[in-house]
Amino acid sequence: MSEQIDVTPVAGKADFNAFIDCAYRLNANDPNWVPPLKMDMVELLTPGKNPFHEHAKVQLFLARRGGEVVGRISAHYDELALTQPVEQGMGPGTGNWGLMEAEDEAVMAALIARAEQWLREQGMTRVLAPISLSIWEEPGLLTMGHDHPPMLMMGHHNAAYQGWIEAQGYQTAKKLFTFDLDTVQDGFPELVNRIVAAGEKSSRITVRTVDLKHFDQDAAICIDILNQAWSKNWGFVPFTETEKAYGAKKLKPLIQKGANMLAYVDGEPAAFMLAWPDINLKLIDYGGKAWPFNALKLLWWLRNPQAKNWRVPLMGVVPKYQNSRMASQLAFMMIEYIRRYATANHGATRAEVGWILEDNQGMVAIAEAIESKINREYRIYEKQL
Repeated sequence: MSEQIDVTPVAGKADFNAFIDCAYRLNANDPNWVPPLKMDMVELLTPGKNPFHEHAKVQLFLARRGGEVVGRISAHYDELALTQPVEQGMGPGTGNWGLMEAEDEAVMAALIARAEQWLREQGMTRVLAPISLSIWEEPGLLTMGHDHPPMLMMGHHNAAYQGWIEAQGYQTAKKLFTFDLDTVQDGFPELVNRIVAAGEKSSRITVRTVDLKHFDQDAAICIDILNQAWSKNWGFVPFTETEKAYGAKKLKPLIQKGANMLAYVDGEPAAFMLAWPDINLKLIDYGGKAWPFNALKLLWWLRNPQAKNWRVPLMGVVPKYQNSRMASQLAFMMIEYIRRYATANHGATRAEVGWILEDNQGMVAIAEAIESKINREYRIYEKQL
């Protein structure tokens, strides 16, 4: 008879450290898993450091067998998500679990059962998972693309997890895609190049880079556009004012002068696009350790990163221009300007665009028009409690 699996709430510093360390041990033999900095994981999970906790309730659990930690999971719900329309994925009664790691299927089953129990006790009637911790962080389970490391802020999971989770009665709610793009080509397909050229001649359109001297102001413009642009998207949860300031501070070191764009139409902010060098190229060798020198080395590298891989994680167009030719024109212009900059100044050879919802036809069409290909698929699952 197999040994009993005990799943208990994280209580105290030793448990908290064990929760963080569990992922590093269970993924140690996966060459494509990128260990996050442990100090970032502590910040993510600590109320008072991560403003997500201001409007969410989170409970962490550890699984032990024979006294040894063999898995972990977070169970949580976001009060802001509970206020969103049901037809957009979240809504009343919707809780989440995430940050799951398990040594085997029996451990995964025990962890999920305990997370579901906690969510029921909190009054939740439905689960969307995995989401770690927010939809804006690392949503979904990797179900395609295990053969290469993820880029910044994208998850990587044991390929066996898909079967283990689905065996617990979970059905796919939504698929998220990332698209791989060759950036060393001389521009995009001719049709896209003509659209970019036409936009450059238009007196209505202005595209500029984010101004690092006025970064807080430009970051606020980007996030305001994001809140507008994504407000009808599946899974949307708005940023709070505290989260806006926190996000700007966290992301500022990643901002390269010519790789982040704001577009204006008739003098009004209309769209933005961000692109970041993939710091996972560095983190994969750090083993999660920031000190004594890794954090300083990373910050020094970010002063002028020579990075082959770049990620375009966010783009938004104000609702006024969505589903119009203007939206695609602005997107093509911004990504072409980013391509030119990153290849000429930082040695970029490829970029990853996304994540993009499977049914976001406008963004999927843009990704296909620039001849990018799906390289990773993530799934968010659902289950009624």
